[in-house]
Amino acid sequence: MRWKNRERSQNVDDRRGSSVKRVGGGLGIGAILMAVFALIMGENPLQVIQNLMSEGGGNTQTVQTQTTPEEDALAELVSVVLKDTEDVWNKLFQEQLGNDYREPKLVIYSGSVESACGFAQSATGPFYCPADQSVYIDLSFYEDMKTKLNASGEFALAYVIAHEVGHHVQNLLGIINEVQRQKQSLSQAEANHMNVRLELQADFFAGVWAHHAHKMKNILESGDVEAGLNAAAAVGADRMQMKARGYVVPDSFTHGTSDQRVRWFRKGIQNGNLSEGDTFSAGSL
Repeated sequence: MRWKNRERSQNVDDRRGSSVKRVGGGLGIGAILMAVFALIMGENPLQVIQNLMSEGGGNTQTVQTQTTPEEDALAELVSVVLKDTEDVWNKLFQEQLGNDYREPKLVIYSGSVESACGFAQSATGPFYCPADQSVYIDLSFYEDMKTKLNASGEFALAYVIAHEVGHHVQNLLGIINEVQRQKQSLSQAEANHMNVRLELQADFFAGVWAHHAHKMKNILESGDVEAGLNAAAAVGADRMQMKARGYVVPDSFTHGTSDQRVRWFRKGIQNGNLSEGDTFSAGSL
């Protein structure tokens, strides 16, 4: 991926120099393991953390941390990717939606962070918080992608950022609120299925970003698309559950399967047209 020496976003909040730690009511290793298990099982790990904190209370303490040259390079990469998403989505909102795009913040943190959606640790993985319209990422996730998910490559990380920004696009369009409203009257299995459609649309939007970013800035190199598709497959709900317990329970999926995530990400890359990304009306995912 061509990203070095290119313009960075001004919407990055780099908090790697300090980490937020809970004291007094605390999140111990058991809570972290519960969050990881929730992620593997297709549940929302951030919600698990929020529930634990509401039960346990506690105060926060700022802990100073050191950054590394490798992390600094990754921070530059995600900042360039965020800038590319800004340029693409500003253009598409004007041309395809006739509206202005409100750019999100990207918070880079180390270990743990306070967001408007609650307290989170790196085990939560990258996430988007609608309440403060910010994407959060601990850059150690890149190492996890390579060693635990077998999803390497700079464009694989770019896909992750673009997916979370895709949730921001959904938030601006009112899609997240509408999904939350509808889920209140659905069974758990039906609500999970709605969430799958939400996630697959974010994958499609990530593909739309890649399509237009390459047209605008020639960002893609040989093997990049394959790396992105491999990353999408690596975080499929079926693959994650199979790794965790040796079998899958489709009704519990809150994210798409590997095949579904690859299909919608590829579709976005191929056509770049927002009107083709209505996962909620699609009969077959």
